[in-house]
Amino acid sequence: MFRLAFRLFGWVLLAGAFAAAVIDGARSLADQRLELTSLGRALTATIPSKFELVQPFVVKRAPLLWDPVLINMLYAPAALVLAALGLAIFYVTRRRVEALRASHRFR
Repeated sequence: MFRLAFRLFGWVLLAGAFAAAVIDGARSLADQRLELTSLGRALTATIPSKFELVQPFVVKRAPLLWDPVLINMLYAPAALVLAALGLAIFYVTRRRVEALRASHRFR
């Protein structure tokens, strides 16, 4: 059940990455130069009131997580970050080879 929920969330992240890539592509064609939307800019446009509360929450609980990790993720292209997170979720929730061999052994 949890595996299904995580994989569904991975699909949502990959769909978001695809949408961000399409938006960046359309904007780049219109401007005739490469235009990539950062994750921070996308989150600010999507959920502006909640996004302002993220920094104080994270800094209060894990200050080392905010400065080197999340700051760099917020400056990275949204399509790249969403695709990487979605693929990481798929990798973590994949079926193991040993489990597949064991299931075929008892048929």
